Amino acid sequence: MPLSVSELRSRGAAFRDLHNGPEPFVIPNPWNAGTALILAGLGFPALATTSAGLAATLGVPDGAGLLARDMVLANAREIVAATPLPVSADLESGFAGTPEGVAETIRAAADAGLVGGSVEDATGRPGDPVRPLAEAVDRPAAAVEAARGLPFPFTVTARAENFLYGRPDLDDTIRRLRAYEEAGADVLYAPGLPSAEAVRAVCTSVGRPVNVLAGSGQPTLDVAALAACGVRRISLGSTLSRAALGGFVRAAREVLDHGTFGFVEEAPAYADVNRWMRRPPVPRIPDTDARK
Repeated sequence: MPLSVSELRSRGAAFRDLHNGPEPFVIPNPWNAGTALILAGLGFPALATTSAGLAATLGVPDGAGLLARDMVLANAREIVAATPLPVSADLESGFAGTPEGVAETIRAAADAGLVGGSVEDATGRPGDPVRPLAEAVDRPAAAVEAARGLPFPFTVTARAENFLYGRPDLDDTIRRLRAYEEAGADVLYAPGLPSAEAVRAVCTSVGRPVNVLAGSGQPTLDVAALAACGVRRISLGSTLSRAALGGFVRAAREVLDHGTFGFVEEAPAYADVNRWMRRPPVPRIPDTDARK
């Protein structure tokens, strides 16, 4: 059963307000309902999806164009339904070749119960990985227009992908983020910034909240250091899913290479895992205030 508009308004407002709190907040990225439940139980205030985590779950490489919009949103629906927390989605480049298609993706994300989403300026083409700015800016603009037409707050994050695709041009990255800000994006995001100085330069060059990808380019920067740079939101991206896979591989290698089972000492108890999977009640009421 879909969330009511009143519940979406509540989650959307809560997510928006997190960006204006006294300290930056960390938004972790579950890859299924179970990991969403664990993160909610630990006390995180919001969740975001991860395309890389989903890709690994499905046994396909990330970034290869193998995750269709319907697949991503089906995964997002499971995460949304698992907890009462607001959820934002990694919407990649909008799953569309045109700004109009990006707008349709935002509306589809809203129908899935999401209250936020990011749109990046990557093309998915190895030889031409980042869109020209004149073309790129139309996409967050279309996302913002679609979001503003929803009956609840939907936070649009615009991503500048230069540093992830071998284009370490900070000036161009800032130029892009400023253009996306002018297009109406609520949050600005440049994954892969290489240093505290680069993070600080981005934060002081724009007027909207800045999201940073933890451990990407500047792995030694902790929450306090990123806060000092002016960051408002810290995403964990695929790091938790990769950490989980790392534990899985280490355990399997121990058995295969040594014939021992020491990893069992690190594994949570069966009863604990079952306890973590107990879902809190999520408000569900008939949707009488139709979306208009």
